[in-house]
Amino acid sequence: MKNYRGDPGIYYRKKRRRKKIAVLLLCACLFCLSAALYFQHNVTKVLISISEATMRAHTTVAINDAVYYTLSDGVRYEDLVTVERGETGDVTSISADSLKINKIARDAASISQSNLKNLSLNGIPVPLGALTGIEALAGLGPKIHILIIPVSSVTCEFSSEFESVGINQTKHSLYLNVIADISIVMPSRTENFAVTTDILVCECVLVGKVPDVYLQGDIFGNHLPLVPSGQVSP
Repeated sequence: MKNYRGDPGIYYRKKRRRKKIAVLLLCACLFCLSAALYFQHNVTKVLISISEATMRAHTTVAINDAVYYTLSDGVRYEDLVTVERGETGDVTSISADSLKINKIARDAASISQSNLKNLSLNGIPVPLGALTGIEALAGLGPKIHILIIPVSSVTCEFSSEFESVGINQTKHSLYLNVIADISIVMPSRTENFAVTTDILVCECVLVGKVPDVYLQGDIFGNHLPLVPSGQVSP
């Protein structure tokens, strides 16, 4: 014990003060640790849910705008598909213009990804009440923008569908299938999901008998070989 010439209680008062400071620092550390664990367990789930819902909405808007812009000049069935008929008027061959199809798919994918990137620049708006982790308060309070890194990859491909609509009448529909793979990157975890959108590009009613090989397959898929435009399949 130090020898205090004046009041001998000074030493004990300073010792108690140091103990109080140590206790306060310990409580502050425990509070910060508890807050971090609470945030990790509750708030992160809320942020992931809000981010996923927001990115799904952004993706839908980005894809629709991209497809609308890509097809704004108008695409007819005859521009993409050539139907060959025999002497009796029955369908003998259905061929696709691969150049135009690939261009539409490539442009739609590129513009969709660019639109999605622009929509994500401002971050994700999250109500302040959502940070409490309490469901009843999730939608309350002013919105704050949290910068979350979204990583996206958009691919487009065509598909077709045949449907009987009457005697010797078959409706052939062409769809643009847009698949967006989204990854939401956060310091603690990464959430992956996909948004798939099927958009009708054009359709036509084919009058006459259509071979079963076409009705059971997809001229853009692996079921049938893609016949270059102007050629007749055997």
